[in-house]
Amino acid sequence: MEMRGAEQGIPKLWYDKPAVAWPQGLPVGNGRIGAVVMAAPDREVWNLTESTYWSGQAEEGAPAATGGKAALAAIRERLFAGDYAGADRLAKQALQPPKPNFGTHLAMCEVVIEFAGGGEEMAGSGIGVSDRSGELAPLGDSKPTGVVDASCLPFRRELDLSTALLKTTGGPPGSTLVRELFASHADDVLVSRIGSEAAGGVSFTLGIAGLTPEFAVSAEGETALEFRGRATETVHSDGACGVSCRGRVEVETRGGRIRVYDGRLVVMGADEACIYLAVATDYRRESRAWERAARLQTALALSKGYDRLRADHIADYAPLFRRVSIELGPSEEAAKLPTDQRLQRLREEGSSSDPQLFALFLQYGRYLTLAGAREDSPLPLHLQGIWNDGEACRMGWSCDYHLDVNTEMNYYPTEVVHLGESHIPLMRYLEELAHAGRKTARDAYGSPGWVAHVFSNVWGFTEPGWDTSWGLNVTGGLWLAMQMIEHYRYGLDQEFLKQQAYPVLREAALFFLDYMTVHPKSGWLVTGPSNSPENHFYPGRPEEGDWQLSMGTTMDQELVRELFTFCLEAAELLEVDVELRARLTSAISLLPPLQIGQNGQLQEWLEDFAEAQPEHRHLSHLFALYPAHQITPEETPELATAARVTLENRMQQDELEDIEFTAALFGLFFARLQDGDRALKHISHLVGELCFDNLLSYSKAGIAGAETNIFVIDGNFGGTAAIAEMLLQSRPGGEIHLLPALPAAWPTGRVTGLRAKGNAEVDLAWEAGRLTGAAVRTFSPGMFTVYLGGRRATFEAKAGGEYRFDGTLTLQTV
Repeated sequence: MEMRGAEQGIPKLWYDKPAVAWPQGLPVGNGRIGAVVMAAPDREVWNLTESTYWSGQAEEGAPAATGGKAALAAIRERLFAGDYAGADRLAKQALQPPKPNFGTHLAMCEVVIEFAGGGEEMAGSGIGVSDRSGELAPLGDSKPTGVVDASCLPFRRELDLSTALLKTTGGPPGSTLVRELFASHADDVLVSRIGSEAAGGVSFTLGIAGLTPEFAVSAEGETALEFRGRATETVHSDGACGVSCRGRVEVETRGGRIRVYDGRLVVMGADEACIYLAVATDYRRESRAWERAARLQTALALSKGYDRLRADHIADYAPLFRRVSIELGPSEEAAKLPTDQRLQRLREEGSSSDPQLFALFLQYGRYLTLAGAREDSPLPLHLQGIWNDGEACRMGWSCDYHLDVNTEMNYYPTEVVHLGESHIPLMRYLEELAHAGRKTARDAYGSPGWVAHVFSNVWGFTEPGWDTSWGLNVTGGLWLAMQMIEHYRYGLDQEFLKQQAYPVLREAALFFLDYMTVHPKSGWLVTGPSNSPENHFYPGRPEEGDWQLSMGTTMDQELVRELFTFCLEAAELLEVDVELRARLTSAISLLPPLQIGQNGQLQEWLEDFAEAQPEHRHLSHLFALYPAHQITPEETPELATAARVTLENRMQQDELEDIEFTAALFGLFFARLQDGDRALKHISHLVGELCFDNLLSYSKAGIAGAETNIFVIDGNFGGTAAIAEMLLQSRPGGEIHLLPALPAAWPTGRVTGLRAKGNAEVDLAWEAGRLTGAAVRTFSPGMFTVYLGGRRATFEAKAGGEYRFDGTLTLQTV
C-alpha cells in the first residue's frame, strides 16, 4: 500500500464574496484568544473573544441545595410509589437552588478596520480616511467618492487549515491589497499584515468598539490603542460582577504615516502595515501583573517582527495538523468552487457529488480543536469553543459548559484525530470540578465524593439547575469525566491514570456507591431522583401529565456501569484500594441491565414509559452505543437492533427537533451500527443544512427556546468524530475495526494518522469499496486484533512496532 505524505490539495475554506456578518466570518484562535474575521474589500472586522472573559463570580456563600439524606429518602419514597407529582414538589423544595451569578462567556470587542481605495491620489489625499472637509469620517459611514466600486473587483478570502493563516486579497488592478492574519499560540498574540501592490497603497483607520457595558479605549502615543473592559451583563448575573480585561493594539508601518484621530489609529500611504493585538484578564490572577501583560506581549511581538512571528506560528501549529491526512475520493470540479457554493451543491446534488467536502469538514474540526484548545489553554472548549456570536448570552441559554452532551461532544473526536494534547485543559477542569463538587455532594445528598449536574461555569458551579424538570441530571459531571477514561485508553499514560484520572473517578465512584439505593421491587441498585436529559415521559395516560424525574434512568446506569468497571480495572492495575474493589464488584452485580421495551426500542427509563416528546433532540440513553461499547452489533445484537429501533422511531417524527448535535449523534450511532450510508446521510444533513457559510454548526431557531439560529460548535466536533468513526473504530483490549461503516459514496480513499485505543496509529487505503492496505503503528506493547468485516488478525505488538496488512488482513511485515 502506498502511503503518500501529502493529501489531495491543501485543505482550505475560501470565498469570493465578502463576509457581511458573523455567520460568514472565519474563525482564528490560539487556544485562548479567538476572533471571527469578517472581511470585505473595504472593511475588516475582528470579533474578538478570550476564553476567560466571563460574567458572574464564584458564589461560595450563596444558598445551595441542602436536602441531604432525609429529603432524598422522602423524594424516593414518592417515586417508588408512583407519585411523580409529589416527588417533583419535594425535589423543588430540597434540590432546586436559586439562580446565582452563574454568568456566561461574552465576546469582548470588535476591531474595525476601514480601508481607503488604491492609487496615488488616494494614498496622497487620504480619501477614505478623512472626508473632503479633512475630518475623519465615522466608521462605516460613507464610501469615498471617485473610487471604483469594490463589488466589481476581484476578491478572495481564504483560511488555510494546514497553516492556520487567513488571507484576503482584493482591490483595483495594480493596487491589490493582500491581508494576512493569524492567531499565534507560540507568541500569544493576534497578528495581521496588510500590503499593497502599489507603493504607498495602504491606508486605513483602525478603531475598537466594546461589546460589554464597561469598556473604554485610549490612545497610547501615535501607534497604539489600549482598551479595558469588564464582562458584565444582566441575564445570567447581576450586571456588577465579571472578569476584567486589558488589551493593546499596536501598528507598525513601512513608509507612510500613522496618527491618532478621534480615538482611532489612522494609517496613510504606507507600503505595508502590521498589526499586533494582545489581551489579558484578571481571571484567577492574585497579583496585578496581568494589567501589564498585553503591553509586554505586543512589545515582544514588535521586537520579533512579522516574518519571525509567522514562521514560529507555523512551526508550532503545522506539525500537529499534519499528523492526519485524508482523501475521500475525487472532487476536482467541486474543489474549484468557493466553500459556500460547495455547501449549496451538497444540498442540491447530495453527498456523492463532493466526497472531499467531508474530508475538509474533518480537517476543519481538527483545526477548530487546535484553534480552541491547546495543552496550556486556561480553560476547555465551551458551548461555542472560544468564539461567541452573542446570541446565547442574551437569552435564557448561556454560553457555558453544558454537561448533557454539548461539552462532551466537543471532545468526541479529540483522541481519534490525533490531538490528545488538546484534551489536557479539560482534564485540569475536571479536577477542579471534582473539588468544587464535594460540597454539593455533601450538602445536596449527604454523600462523600463529588457530583455535578446539568451545566457548569468557570466558577466551579456544580449545583442542580434551577428547575428540577431539567436540572437534576445527577450524572452530568460523571458524563464529562468519561473523557478521562477516553484519554487514558488512547494513550495508556500510567502517570495520568495515577495522578489525575483515577483520583477524580475514584471520588465519583465513592459518591455513587453512597448515593445509590436498592430498588424495593427489582433489587437493582439505582440512581434517583434524576432525569434522562432532557426528555419527558408518561407514567400513565397522557392526559394525566408527563414528568421528568424518576429512579434509575438508563443513561445514569450506563454511566455508573462505565465508572465502576473502569475504577475496578484501574485499582487492580495500580494495586490499590482492595476494599473499594470489593464494593465495586458487588455494586456492578446489582446494576440494572439494559432493557428492550414493548415496541422493540431500547428503554430510556427503568420502566417502559411512553415518551411525551418522541421528537426530542436528546438521545442520551444511547450512550451505551456511542461513545461506550456496551452495545455492539457483534456482542449484543438484540440490543443493537433495539438501538436501531430507537433511532428509526425518532427519525419518523414529523416534528423532530432537528439541530446540530442530534444530526451528529445520528451519524455516530449509525456508524457504530456499521451502517455507513445512513451515517453519511445524517452527516450530509449536518454539513449542508445545519452549518453557516463559514462551516460552523448551529442550533435552529425555535428549538429549546432559541430565538434565532445560534452557533453551537458541538456539531462541528460531533460530525468530525462521525467521519472518523466511519473509517476506524477501536475498543478497549486492542480491538481495531477497519472501514466498519464505509459508505458507498466513498468508494476510493485513504487516511493516515488516526489514533486507536491501546496507544496506536492507523493508516488505511481502499479502492472500489475494498481495503487495499493498512498499517498499524504501536507505541505500547500488547495484543491487538484487527477486524475487517468477517476477517480478523491477531498479533502481539511491541512498542515502536509497525505492522502492515494487505486487503485480506494478511500481515505483510513485522
